[in-house]
Amino acid sequence: MSAAAEQGAGRRALLEAGDVEVEGRMPWSSNVTLLVTVRLGTDSTRAIYKPAAGEEPLRDFPGGLFRREVAAYELSVAMGLDVVPETVARAEAPFGEGSLQAFVDADFSEHYFSLLEQPRHAAGLRLVAGFDLVANNADRKGGHVLVDGDGHVWGIDNGLCFHRAPKLRTVMWDFAGEPLPDAVVAGCRELARAVPARLAALLEPDELDGLAGRARALLGEPRFPEPDPAGRPYPWPLV
Repeated sequence: MSAAAEQGAGRRALLEAGDVEVEGRMPWSSNVTLLVTVRLGTDSTRAIYKPAAGEEPLRDFPGGLFRREVAAYELSVAMGLDVVPETVARAEAPFGEGSLQAFVDADFSEHYFSLLEQPRHAAGLRLVAGFDLVANNADRKGGHVLVDGDGHVWGIDNGLCFHRAPKLRTVMWDFAGEPLPDAVVAGCRELARAVPARLAALLEPDELDGLAGRARALLGEPRFPEPDPAGRPYPWPLV
């Protein structure tokens, strides 16, 4: 196991078993989103806690969006992309069950549109955009794309994913027509073979069918699509 993988496994174990202390609420969130510190023995890490009790009901998505946050992480793992921070479900936490996601220490003045202008982030941005095609992300705003101090690009706020109907809404259309990255194609190939049990346990049967179907479709035409002018291809707000 690489050093990065070991570090990730350690964060995941900490998120799964550590004591959760709420530090405060994150600004500009429609659902309750809390910054917390998770401690286990002498180890600690900051995380984002999204309790189920703080979710606003949606007309087109069922409750339990926090499980989709976890499913997005498991999809990133299954595809070998490493574009979603470690995310776990917790049955016991200060405001009840919810998700805990490792906090990305980023420059929050940066977002997709500013990162797009920096060539060193080109590959990372395309991995997130490819991930969103498979996840059927219905809310990829510019501010949901972060880069950490090591230059690693992450996609956060993934609760509106995995709907059985086509719902891709994203600001990341700049790659339309380009071939998908090899890593995304390889991840689609793995999903087409079988969806891992950890991911399958978080989704409904029709959502799993949709996930596998999107992976197969991308294998048949491994390019970033064009936005559909007849649909709603962009989220609001954009950032």
